[in-house]
Amino acid sequence: MSGARTDRSWLLAVPSVFLLAWGGNHFTPLLHLYETVGGYEPWQANLLLGMYVFGLIPGLLVAAALSDRHGRRSVTLAGMLIAMAGSVILACSMHSFILLCVGRLMAGVGVGVGMSVGSSWIKELSLPPWDRKAGITAGARRSSLTLTVGFALGAGVTGAVAQWAPWPGQSPYAVHLLLSLVALALLLKAPEGLPRERRAQGAWWRDLRAPSVGKPAFRWVIVPAAPWIFAAAGVAYAVMPAVVESRIGSWTTLYATALTVVTLGIGAVAQTTVGYLNRLTGGRALFLGLGGMVLGMGLAAWAALIASPVLAFVVAVVLGISFGVCLVAGLLIVQGMAEPGELAGVTGVYYSLGYAGFLLPTLLAALTPGVTYPAALVVVAGVCVISLAVVAVSFRRVRG
Repeated sequence: MSGARTDRSWLLAVPSVFLLAWGGNHFTPLLHLYETVGGYEPWQANLLLGMYVFGLIPGLLVAAALSDRHGRRSVTLAGMLIAMAGSVILACSMHSFILLCVGRLMAGVGVGVGMSVGSSWIKELSLPPWDRKAGITAGARRSSLTLTVGFALGAGVTGAVAQWAPWPGQSPYAVHLLLSLVALALLLKAPEGLPRERRAQGAWWRDLRAPSVGKPAFRWVIVPAAPWIFAAAGVAYAVMPAVVESRIGSWTTLYATALTVVTLGIGAVAQTTVGYLNRLTGGRALFLGLGGMVLGMGLAAWAALIASPVLAFVVAVVLGISFGVCLVAGLLIVQGMAEPGELAGVTGVYYSLGYAGFLLPTLLAALTPGVTYPAALVVVAGVCVISLAVVAVSFRRVRG
């Protein structure tokens, strides 16, 4: 294989990881559709949105452990097949809440594979001998961008298809399936990133321990910060459309789509700035991201109070930037502390913590109308301030 071709090997893994992310997030713009056409209560629609977390976390951890023994490509292939089966179930189950839950679980497994195994695969193919030109942060940047763009474009295409194409409850899933077939063909041509001589030995479940998660830096910096990554995304494109729905009516699906694309699109751009921010702040880009979370949650409470679609859009921008910065800043810390042979496992734990925050919209929806959105979001902003203080103090102690 020529050097130029080798340097681009990581691109062959990108479509599969991209489509796994697509399959996890293209449900988001459909929340209003499932409430109006499917007849589901808001808490049920939000539960379906967050349901894939229960598939994602086992998918992250188990898939990572299996890939450390059997390689990245084979486990990514299995994740693709599971995600595609999930899309089939979702397309056929508009009026079955149980089957929709099953489909979302399967989509979650696929995202878990993409985030742990796919991220590790892209990172490995961004290092010598596969890529001799990439910088030290290229692997983290490429993998996080692939996932974020997949989340954003998946939601964007799905929202447009659901708004204007026939069969809005089925057509978006058909698009995902067709694109996934193309990604599978490229996946089979991609090189394996983990050679046999570097693979872990013994029972796969031993990798679930991931010793590095016991390090003080992980416990006191990553654990308080990680859940806010996807909590911010969830508030931006799941909660904000709900609080302004009375002002936009039948355009709610398209508006939710726009907020999703803006949040994740600007988040993708923000991810490219983390290296610069770390150099500028002495490795404290994570602080800036969490500070943006505090501001964004405060603005979200204000937007909910006055039901302003314009202010909700500003919230999506602020939380999108914060999401992107925190995602990569935390990932760089995690990958830097991982010991040999546990990269995928530690990455899986990190993303599991991050995605736990995606259940926040479900919790907020379940609390209404007993607790209003403005009041609940003020409390959320307060908890975010506490998390920022813990991370700032702990970072100083750990570094010292």
